[in-house]
Amino acid sequence: MKKIIILNGSPRKNFNTATLLKEAQKGVESSGAEVEYFNLGDINYKGCVSCFACKRKGALDNPLCVYKDDLTPILEKILNSDGVIIGSPIYYSYPTGMTRNLLERMMFAAGTYLKDGNGAYTKRKLDRTIPVGIIYTMNCPEGLSKQFDYPTILAPDKNYLGHIFGYCEVLNSYDTYQFSDYSKYDIDLFDEKHKSEVREKQFPIDKENAFNLGKKLAEFS
Repeated sequence: MKKIIILNGSPRKNFNTATLLKEAQKGVESSGAEVEYFNLGDINYKGCVSCFACKRKGALDNPLCVYKDDLTPILEKILNSDGVIIGSPIYYSYPTGMTRNLLERMMFAAGTYLKDGNGAYTKRKLDRTIPVGIIYTMNCPEGLSKQFDYPTILAPDKNYLGHIFGYCEVLNSYDTYQFSDYSKYDIDLFDEKHKSEVREKQFPIDKENAFNLGKKLAEFS
């Protein structure tokens, strides 16, 4: 049976990002695959510590970060999985810190500084594809995200993951409903009525897309 690892990089365990990840989980399970789900906020770990052990002579066959902490067993599960789905809200144009720390540990150890045959890309350590899905949720509307260069800022992670792990697909959920009760916050920058309309009309579409992403990764071959 295939196994997909799902990682929630939001400090919230039951809001927008988690909701879409749970839909992706349903998509995975609809294809008969198994899911292991982790909230990164429950795990004590660091980002890359720049030890360069993964770049030393003889390290080419080991795509696992050698730094040992609570993330180590999850990285092992990722490398032995049939796919990974990572979700994160966007904070000031970037994924959460815990998500970034995960990506550093995933990518740097599994990537190389060696040229491939034609020199256009770096040599791959992994001898198989582990498809990766990324789900980003953001308070920012789609048009404004382009104005703030979100596509440019977020593109490198997609490209690196795609090369290192063999495949990466991104799902963006824009203009999300940020609070359960807007009246408690100083936030006249956003219109709650508009946010409610987007949540009613667009978020169900985002949930369906998340389901389909999970299904696609579970059936990836």
